[in-house]
Amino acid sequence: MSTTYSPGRTLPLRVEIVRQFKRRRTLVMFGLLLALPWILVIAFKVGPQPSGQGGGLRMSDLATAGGLNFAAFALSVSVFLLVVAVALFCGDTVASEASWSSLRYLLAAPVPRDRLLRQKLIVAVGFAAAAVVCMPLMAMLAGTLAFGWNDIQVPGTGETIPAFDVLPRFGLVVGYALVSQLVTAALAFLLSTLTDSPLGAVGGAVGLWIVCTILQAVEALGVVREFLPTFWNNAWLDAIAPEPDLSGMAKGAAISVTYAALLIALAFRRFRRKDVVS
Repeated sequence: MSTTYSPGRTLPLRVEIVRQFKRRRTLVMFGLLLALPWILVIAFKVGPQPSGQGGGLRMSDLATAGGLNFAAFALSVSVFLLVVAVALFCGDTVASEASWSSLRYLLAAPVPRDRLLRQKLIVAVGFAAAAVVCMPLMAMLAGTLAFGWNDIQVPGTGETIPAFDVLPRFGLVVGYALVSQLVTAALAFLLSTLTDSPLGAVGGAVGLWIVCTILQAVEALGVVREFLPTFWNNAWLDAIAPEPDLSGMAKGAAISVTYAALLIALAFRRFRRKDVVS
């Protein structure tokens, strides 16, 4: 019995998900992200306890005030690790196939180029999103078990906000952390279509994030800094203030989505013309 070729049935998502999940770098990265909150708990348990009193309190001073405080602290100190995780999942996906010389065989299957890139992008972004979400959720669990489920204390003033009033806002914070990583994901994915070196794609995305972080500290750039993809990364702090202000998060999300859309469009355009035979 002959079977009819159907482009829409090539490279199913479940196949790509299983392939990426079984890779050692996936397991190691998720293991590290899930272990980090517990490492921080141990550090606070064995180290000197912050006083948690007075004004001008830093987020680290209030990390042991409760599960939500601890989750906010863990999210603030793990930004770079999340950037590396997102860049790894999105920058390695196509470049690794090229480095293994398996990309040409996938296209010869034949898998249409747009479909191959779309399937790879969906799975890569899915794993990246899971990485960004799992760490603060694990931090909330670890913080609650270690320090209790208490009302959140606001850094700077020490004001107290009922935990269940802040919980929906914290969900918004996690969502914003995910959106703010879209630029890193899109850039890593673009670089992954341009090179057969996974390390080059991942390193390029992480390197640009570092450069943007340095440039945003240059006050001489003025309003130009607001267009840097990293400028609004900490805007989520306004969401857990006594009087929440979401304007910064809205600007940051708009810039992140715009950059990501342009970079992904460029990746598809470039990959359609790429010579994968040589």
